[in-house]
Amino acid sequence: MTPRKNGVLIQKGKVSSDLPAYTYKEAVRQSAANALTAARGLLADQEEFAQIVSLTVYLNAEDGFEAHSTLTDFASEYLYEQLGAKGVGSRAAVGVASLPGNAPVEIQLIAAVAVGS
Repeated sequence: MTPRKNGVLIQKGKVSSDLPAYTYKEAVRQSAANALTAARGLLADQEEFAQIVSLTVYLNAEDGFEAHSTLTDFASEYLYEQLGAKGVGSRAAVGVASLPGNAPVEIQLIAAVAVGS
């Protein structure tokens, strides 16, 4: 999921090392929120997340950008706020040459599901 709100990207362009990491915080958190909302939409009645198994954060990064894990921390922080310990899984941060719509970030989640009580 990219950082879209009401179908519109809230931020566009390459992630730059010339700007502070917090410049991208809202976009990363929006992407994480969109991914979690999409995953929740797939849950059947009585199902709940047992665990976020994997979080992958793709960054539309300029050459020389090195703070991939700092931006990924924003997504991890959001998932922890929403799901507690269930929101913490393995993670990867990947720099890429481009993303759809020139988005700065795209997030992929893999979650384990359990039947709730």
